[in-house]
Amino acid sequence: MSLTADQTSMGLEIAPNEGGDPAELPGNSDGSQSETEDSEFGEIFVADEPSETEQDGDPHEVKQLSAGEDPEHADKWEPDDTECVLNEDEEGMVRHRKPPAAKSNGAAGDGSEKGSEDGYVQQGRRTARSQQMSWGQILRICATIFLVMSGGVGYVKYQELLRSRVNTPLDAPKVVEEGATGATLSPDRFWGTYRPNVYFGMKTRSPRSLVTGMMWMVQYSRAVPRIARPEVRHTCEQGDGLPRYGWLQHDGVNFGLQEIIDKNFSMVTEFVKRPGGDHGGDWTWRITASPRKSKSISVPTVSFLFYAATDGQGTIQPVIENNRLVAITGQTEELGKFRMSFPKVTRKNITYHHLVSYSPRLDLLKSSVEHGMRRLLFNKTRILYGLAGDLIKRSNMPDLKANVLVHQVTLEVPCVLEVVFESESFTSRNTRLVGMELTRELEKYKVAFDEKFENTFGLNRRGYTEKNLRFAKAAVSNMVGGIGYFRGKSLVQSPYNEEPVEYWEAPLYTAVPSRSFFPRGFLWDEGFHQLLVSKWDTAISKEILSHWLDLVNTEGWIPREQILGSEARSKVPAEFVVQKNQNANPPTLFLPIQSLMKDLAGNRSEQDILLLKRMFPRLKTWYNWFNTSQLGNEPSSYRWRGRDPGANKNQQLNPLTLTSGLDDYPRASHPSDNERHVDLRCWMALASGVMADIAKVIGEPGEEYEATHKLLTDNALLEKLHWSPEKQLFSDYGKHTKGVVLEREKVPLPPPPKPGMRRQPVPKGKMYRVLKGEQPKDQFVNSFGYVSLFPFLLQIVDPKSPKLGKILTDLKNPQLLWTKYGLRSLAKTDPLYMKYNTEHDPPYWRGQIWINMNFLAVRALHHYSSIKGPYQSQAAETYKELRRNLIHNLYVEYERSGFIWENYSDVNGHGKGCHPFTGWSSLIVLIMAEKY
Repeated sequence: MSLTADQTSMGLEIAPNEGGDPAELPGNSDGSQSETEDSEFGEIFVADEPSETEQDGDPHEVKQLSAGEDPEHADKWEPDDTECVLNEDEEGMVRHRKPPAAKSNGAAGDGSEKGSEDGYVQQGRRTARSQQMSWGQILRICATIFLVMSGGVGYVKYQELLRSRVNTPLDAPKVVEEGATGATLSPDRFWGTYRPNVYFGMKTRSPRSLVTGMMWMVQYSRAVPRIARPEVRHTCEQGDGLPRYGWLQHDGVNFGLQEIIDKNFSMVTEFVKRPGGDHGGDWTWRITASPRKSKSISVPTVSFLFYAATDGQGTIQPVIENNRLVAITGQTEELGKFRMSFPKVTRKNITYHHLVSYSPRLDLLKSSVEHGMRRLLFNKTRILYGLAGDLIKRSNMPDLKANVLVHQVTLEVPCVLEVVFESESFTSRNTRLVGMELTRELEKYKVAFDEKFENTFGLNRRGYTEKNLRFAKAAVSNMVGGIGYFRGKSLVQSPYNEEPVEYWEAPLYTAVPSRSFFPRGFLWDEGFHQLLVSKWDTAISKEILSHWLDLVNTEGWIPREQILGSEARSKVPAEFVVQKNQNANPPTLFLPIQSLMKDLAGNRSEQDILLLKRMFPRLKTWYNWFNTSQLGNEPSSYRWRGRDPGANKNQQLNPLTLTSGLDDYPRASHPSDNERHVDLRCWMALASGVMADIAKVIGEPGEEYEATHKLLTDNALLEKLHWSPEKQLFSDYGKHTKGVVLEREKVPLPPPPKPGMRRQPVPKGKMYRVLKGEQPKDQFVNSFGYVSLFPFLLQIVDPKSPKLGKILTDLKNPQLLWTKYGLRSLAKTDPLYMKYNTEHDPPYWRGQIWINMNFLAVRALHHYSSIKGPYQSQAAETYKELRRNLIHNLYVEYERSGFIWENYSDVNGHGKGCHPFTGWSSLIVLIMAEKY
């Protein structure tokens, strides 16, 4: 959505572009600027670039000479008295130089005429032969030109093909069938809280959905000159500093209950859906706000702003009575006709305002609302910020259609507000979903949620307390309540594309790692997410996995980060937007597929078999892509692509391996083609086993997968490639040295100040990596941490192997990975433990405790504790201790801080990174329930 230059020039009060980008300058019809441009510095005159004919020639240009040409007289031409003749020898026509014959004057006696005739005959023969040769040459030249042109055209087309492959969909049936997410085929999941980036909002699973949501702001209570506008809350931001927010109950389909605690009041947001009609039915919101219990906090006056906005499709109209927006009516292709009502609150000291406006993009909704606010005097004593009404009418632009309508209600808390959405096609409703009817429906779904939670995870019968249960329910609810529905085009690039190109437009139904920091889909995160979601609701999990597999391109590649739509892109720095097709991400989707196959083994339906059959061609192509693009130089070895040998001009202590998911975990210090990465090899062992299992279930040939799985789980071969005899651990291999450090460059000191002048500050040089010590050489990296545990984490190590005993012993060593809060990511003894990777890049996977890796460790310990062998009891003991430590620390931190975190400190167990992080950290619920 965008405004024309004419529209913006007519004084319409519309929000500026995000970040203050200026509007388009008037220019030529092709969008170019005129030669004279205005700037804050005055006129800027743009000089014309010299044309090619005006530029001087290349002083180093080399002129090609013809055969026999004299370089010193190359620009001259003189006639040559030599004659070009053709003699025929055994090998055919051969061109050579011959001295010219003496000229005849016709007085040679009787034989002169005959001689002259013979000369003409010979000359004719030579001419005929010359003509014969020339046509042959012409044919050969033409053939050569044709072949060259054909080859050139073929080469160009081949390059075009290579460039197009990165954004060409795989030629295979989609797993998600056409219309499967719409109101007709999936009415129960059509509407949902599919906007995880906002505190509270809903949309449909449509290509261009109507979006609804809530904003709020605390009004000031005194009239102060030049007072700043109160902060509007809308999108989930860590900078808002909310003490707590998140879902306490959410079933993923029909109902949700969320608690939001602001600095001086709290509220509960609830929604419930009611099926009916042809377009997804009705729903109602209830917002219950209360002041926080504190003597130091006065009763706040809060403005709640409820809105509806379209995204380029459909129309909405305001219904205004007595200067109050009582409802929004509209129509879209998939919703049909609808009405969104705002029941009036009967109480004193309440004011209403509204906004009818236009927003160029969904991510600019907040800016549009803020731009439409005015300072107003309330009760003659207080300053109130209220919406300015119909900006569209005020603009005198009747052709511009409103796409944002906002209802503002301002009152003191406590208060209860409701918002009601009703579909016109739902004609059989007996009562409206408001008041007591809404209360009854909410209570029904709350009871159903608690019953399903206990039936699924059984935590109550395991003896957990009510507070423990509240924590676990919040973890599950935030996982399913954070599921979003996105649609858009990724920006991608291959080595054959000079510039990024757009992927095809695609939908994605997916969970997200963090509503505040990562409100979008991440490939390797999603595999862990679905381990939990599949236990809660297998139908949702199957559909999410299907959406991800439909993103496979013709090469077999899936972009690892899905930045779809303007709202998602607004959260991502520009340098991370483009996805490159050489770069992989761990194939974690095989984890939930393996889990689902086990869970459904005894009760597998025909629909399950059909789903696996639809998934299989895409899984096969994805699997094959790994086995061609990520292979190492050694047979059966693998190497993550995407490591930068330059590492930002040697500013990184250890070049990042973002593609592995373990970003700054120590790898070989000097990236090379000889690297071997043990974690990727183990991921491929898992993938091979799952592919073999699927092939067996659906009746496809699986011998290739079985053979690969057998090869990659061969402990002898694994040890040959990745076991370090020196350090007795599994390790990466590559060009490596531990003699690298970050040092600050020396910069010249400023000159001494002149008398009476202040001394200039000493400049600070940048930090660069320098080599001190041994030169890099091909060797084992020998960093003990998560990567070296992978043969154990993915249960490849033989239960009877002494290597397992060594791993279990090292796990419990406090100087290595063991803490009373969980397993740290890197041993304390490693040179890079908690080291910055650049001057401004703090450690990430260099000591912190990550729950996804700890989940794999607990799962592996549970596996080895259930198999007879020399280390069974050791595994069982370690399992109990690690499980207890993790559960205790995450619960204590949730109670202390109000959030589940991205990772945790190995020193005190406190939450680190972003929050709330209810992606893979929510796997703590499966650890509590012992469901692996």
